[in-house]
Amino acid sequence: MATGEKKTVFILGGAKSGKSEFALKTASCVPGRKAFIATAQALDDEMELRVARHKAARSKEWQAFEEPVDIGALITEIHGNYDVLVIDCLTLWVTNLMLGKCDIENKSRSFIDALSGCLSSVFVVSNEVGLGIVPDNRLAREFRDIAGTLNRKVAEVADEVYFVAAGLPLRMK
Repeated sequence: MATGEKKTVFILGGAKSGKSEFALKTASCVPGRKAFIATAQALDDEMELRVARHKAARSKEWQAFEEPVDIGALITEIHGNYDVLVIDCLTLWVTNLMLGKCDIENKSRSFIDALSGCLSSVFVVSNEVGLGIVPDNRLAREFRDIAGTLNRKVAEVADEVYFVAAGLPLRMK
């Protein structure tokens, strides 16, 4: 990517597929200031360990922002100060919105608008949760549907889309 050229890269995959590692490795090649937007909330010991591992995987060149709900507003606030943003991950963000009983449609629209107007290159990470069986309960089906719809909207505005399985990225767009 040429200096000054911005793009949006969307990276999908299953749990532990290597999507976050691919996002960081690819985004690290973009010159300039780097910001990492984490959506995870460490609400229990196991999640604290996951967050700690993710933090340890990032080099010191990354400025970290923890934002579990208003990532659209955060992107709008910081994008002029950074050349590259990594957002990890959308499915945790959807969980936060659902548990917080937020207006998901409005938050999603704000996020897509922020992506579209972003001056930085953005690497967005999300889980693909729609490849398995239909969940047996309403909440899980609602989550799957919201995540799938959001993933589709992000893919529409993305310049590049990758699916990562077993650590292997497949370019889809």
